[in-house]
Amino acid sequence: MPKALSTRIVGGIWWFFTLIIISSYTANLAAFLTVERMDSPIDSADDLAKQTKIEYGAVRDGSTMTFFKKSKISTYEKMWAFMSSRKNTALLKNNREGIQRVLTTDYALLMESTSIEYISQRNCNLTQIGGLIDSKGYGVGTPIGSPYRDKVTIAILQLQEEGKLHMMKEKWWRGNGCPEEDSKEASALGVENIGGIFIVLAAGLVLSVFVAIGEFLYKARRNTDIEECISFSAVMEELGILLRCHKPVKKKPKAKGLPSMLLCHPKRVLRKGTLG
Repeated sequence: MPKALSTRIVGGIWWFFTLIIISSYTANLAAFLTVERMDSPIDSADDLAKQTKIEYGAVRDGSTMTFFKKSKISTYEKMWAFMSSRKNTALLKNNREGIQRVLTTDYALLMESTSIEYISQRNCNLTQIGGLIDSKGYGVGTPIGSPYRDKVTIAILQLQEEGKLHMMKEKWWRGNGCPEEDSKEASALGVENIGGIFIVLAAGLVLSVFVAIGEFLYKARRNTDIEECISFSAVMEELGILLRCHKPVKKKPKAKGLPSMLLCHPKRVLRKGTLG
């Protein structure tokens, strides 16, 4: 433990600064782990197929139901077996009924990704889980031999190459919908969060500097033989001694039986006088 008051102040401020930094990191880590535990347990179609607590289904006789019915993938076959065993509750009339089921009960609706994106942007209580189960393309139907078929095809390809189809989808699908989902990464603590502790650290360092100067002047006052004021030369001499002394000075052995005493003899000025 340092003996000087200035070094004690520096040590105390530094330990206080370290304590606040560690506490802030611990609190931020605890909040991040809490959010991790609150995430949905269903992240993909495989997770949905492995459980039976959350019921799932699709629109009856729709393209999604047909895909699961004809699929030869084991996971999708298992999901279709589950849906077909509960036709009265798992298979619905339309998307509107399915959305209402999702909002009010433990139910997951399987439908086209384009429709999911449109609906979830207008109802912030709905979200899309997992990636695409299947990939399909859309087209514009025309009569056989129609002269407009090639023109429509060329126009659509041109809009796609210029990026206008993507721009129109962003405009009409997203619009002023729900904000983007928050990132799962831990948020960093900014200067506005821990800036105050740096101010306390700087103030403590400044205070310790002033205390050190006061201690130095007090010691210089004690070591000078002038009581009225402290001369600049005495202060500089004391500073030079402190800078030169890196090792402790060995004390001379004291003579036995004789007390040691340090005396300061002020200089005297001799004047001429008359002898009595």
